[in-house]
Amino acid sequence: MHLADFLDPSAVSLNLAATSKDAVLDELVGLLRLDERSAYQLGRLLRRREVLGSTGIGRGIAIPHCRALAFTQLRLGFGLHRAGLEYDAVDRRPVHVFFLIVAPPTEVSNQYLPVLGKIAQFAQMAEVPERLKNLATTDELFTLLNDRGV
Repeated sequence: MHLADFLDPSAVSLNLAATSKDAVLDELVGLLRLDERSAYQLGRLLRRREVLGSTGIGRGIAIPHCRALAFTQLRLGFGLHRAGLEYDAVDRRPVHVFFLIVAPPTEVSNQYLPVLGKIAQFAQMAEVPERLKNLATTDELFTLLNDRGV
């Protein structure tokens, strides 16, 4: 299992422009190109998840995630906010890098938690947060994921 298997290049933005936590969640949802109703519901679910506790894991990285009926398989989105965004991260520092994870309510392959764990481990690797923060192209993201074996 590799993260790139769940991440379509069209679901990557290296120029997130949101100015609030809610707005960046909506911008990330937009990367998945859902119909209006599904996008609205996914945004609500992600905000509800953030109420439980911030998905900002520190080192400038957040992993917003949830399960949603609109999905039949796990999907990822990736966003880079160059200026950084206040996100209530555990280390209280701005978040620049966002990995969005969405999965169906039930999945036979049970990939949701392993993918979440793999992203969290990847984020803790030396130099990874800085390299993610300085990505210039989508290809660089996929190269980094492949180089690190995630």
